[in-house]
Amino acid sequence: MSLTPALRDATFRWIADDPSDATRTELQGVLARAMGGDPAAVEDLRDRMAGPLTFGTAGLRGPVRAGTNGMNVATVVRTTAGVASWLGGSGLVFVGRDARHGSEEFASAAAEVMAAAGFDVRVLPGPLPTPVLAYLVRNHGAVAGIQITASHNPPADNGYKLYLSGGSQIVPPADGEIERAIESVPAAVSVPRAATYSVVPDADVDAYLDRVASLPRGQARALKIALTPMHGVGGALAVEALRRAGFTDVHVVRSQAVPDPDFPTVAFPNPEEPGASDELLALAAAVNADLAIALDPDADRCALGVRDGETWRMLRGDETGVLLGSLVLSTTESADPLVATTIVSSSLLKSIAAAHGARYAETLTGFKWLARAGEGLVFAYEEALGNCVDPEFVADKDGISAAVVAADLAAGLKASGRTLPDALDQLALDHGLHLTDQVSLRYTDLSLIGATMARLRSAPPADFASEDLLPGADVLRWTADGVRVVVRPSGTEPKLKAYLEVVEPVTDGLESARASGQARLARLRERVTELVS
Repeated sequence: MSLTPALRDATFRWIADDPSDATRTELQGVLARAMGGDPAAVEDLRDRMAGPLTFGTAGLRGPVRAGTNGMNVATVVRTTAGVASWLGGSGLVFVGRDARHGSEEFASAAAEVMAAAGFDVRVLPGPLPTPVLAYLVRNHGAVAGIQITASHNPPADNGYKLYLSGGSQIVPPADGEIERAIESVPAAVSVPRAATYSVVPDADVDAYLDRVASLPRGQARALKIALTPMHGVGGALAVEALRRAGFTDVHVVRSQAVPDPDFPTVAFPNPEEPGASDELLALAAAVNADLAIALDPDADRCALGVRDGETWRMLRGDETGVLLGSLVLSTTESADPLVATTIVSSSLLKSIAAAHGARYAETLTGFKWLARAGEGLVFAYEEALGNCVDPEFVADKDGISAAVVAADLAAGLKASGRTLPDALDQLALDHGLHLTDQVSLRYTDLSLIGATMARLRSAPPADFASEDLLPGADVLRWTADGVRVVVRPSGTEPKLKAYLEVVEPVTDGLESARASGQARLARLRERVTELVS
């Protein structure tokens, strides 16, 4: 493969327009090797210059590298200029960041562009969890918030997340409008920047912590907790939030306690991934903990680990969601509460809501939709470990507040001689056993995801009733007696996901129902894997 004149010229233009010495030098090196005939360098250059990162409802995510198809200062500058133009040029804006590679430089660039555009810009004091930014935007009447983070993506990635007035993520058509505004921005080197922003005072972060600490409704506090921030930015704040709430016996996984952008102890810094929480569960067993808590790197997700018999295991996102939802519904002071989850999550929350006389809503995946589920929202969750336990103050998923409420639940159960698995068993007895699983296929060729969805849509399986849920959202649902499957491309990773649920009536005891349900779920998993592979 040879270097084409068009690719060479586009690379020269990007280098000339790049405001960063580091990435200019980086791309010059790749170009020199490509011009020297190195085929690997040519392919690398083609990928780096394949087009700008797409600005979607999740903002931007991509590898930290020079070129149009990467997260770098030039990308952040032009994106922020487009956002500023779309917003209209005045009002309060918060800028935050995690501790990933490039985050500090990217956050500074975003703040400088917004300040030069006429906004009152306030930058968070160091790397902090995403929910802190969402809280500040909502509770200070800001017009927007920018968080530099790639959440639980691999170490090479970074991202750019946008919150609007009210502290919720953007939804269509705003994403398309912003992308068009970005397209009209001139070269990054000519975008005005000004370091006239201020730093958020510690008191504002303290206000977030005080709010989270006020969430527990029970009185029990005797609870031993094992916790990991998974090399992310949530550890210190989570421990402090728990302390202020009265939970002081907290043991942190030492090897994962300090932010580290290389995430050296995990293959993927995502509590959902197999093996990611092994060190947490080992610590929980070693200290004889009552509860294990794993945060993802930007601390907007929370996973729970429990002792189940003689071993420890991580709860599925649906298990955590229904436990927290049930607690919120049993303690809310709202006269007409609404709870919400997504079309791929367990249907158990619907039954729990009905038992409490509460309203229930389902949305498309993502908290950009869940936060807008309706008036009176008191709780929302998605199976991918996202929980919103305090939507009045944080209109997004928040792993730290979820951790505090989970501790409240576990401590109350412990005081009465029960555990989280006991509470799950009681929900199964009351509402039927709901078992969930997921088939997830990771792709290197993204075109195969669309091709697979097209194949499934044109030739649906005969052993299920099939329906296309909102074709524009690219979601398929298959159903049979007591079975539901939802298939969709991931919105943040190169994956195709199938979400499985089996509902088993409890007629001959819970153990019999569990054995029957797990056998059905295993057969369903085998069948769905065959269909989507």
